[in-house]
Amino acid sequence: MSSEKRVFHEFPPLYDESSKVLILGSIPSPKSRALGFYYMHPQNRFWRMLSEALGEELPADIEGRKMLCKKHGIALWDVLQSCDIDGASDASIKNAVPNDLKQIFDTADIKAVFTTGKKAYSLYCRFFGDDFPSAICLPSTSPANRTISEAEMLKCYQTIAQYLK
Repeated sequence: MSSEKRVFHEFPPLYDESSKVLILGSIPSPKSRALGFYYMHPQNRFWRMLSEALGEELPADIEGRKMLCKKHGIALWDVLQSCDIDGASDASIKNAVPNDLKQIFDTADIKAVFTTGKKAYSLYCRFFGDDFPSAICLPSTSPANRTISEAEMLKCYQTIAQYLK
């Protein structure tokens, strides 16, 4: 039996006028929604991959994570404002409504857009493919994704640094 329910993005994007790279997920997981920030499931590898790719220590808390992104010119948000979803399963997403990414592109000189996983990539292409830069699809850092080694994943995430110079 499906436990699908309507979820809404409940916290703001992280960006400012110095942001150079935009990283987009699909929609926050239940754990991220509960804690009010991105990639907060303790087994999600996003913050470890990003920190290592930037040559930084892993931030211990949300404020440290925000500071890491701002220091390096990284904007974070998600493609979707709302959708029907079963738990954290991107594969179950239905009735998707996109966020208004224009506010970020109007404020910051974004050099590259990255998505964290294939679903975020396909949603970005569907909703924004004609209006904004093409996205680069990074592997999902979800604990459910075990199709790629951590070394290979890190190599992919190191691509971000090329756009921050």
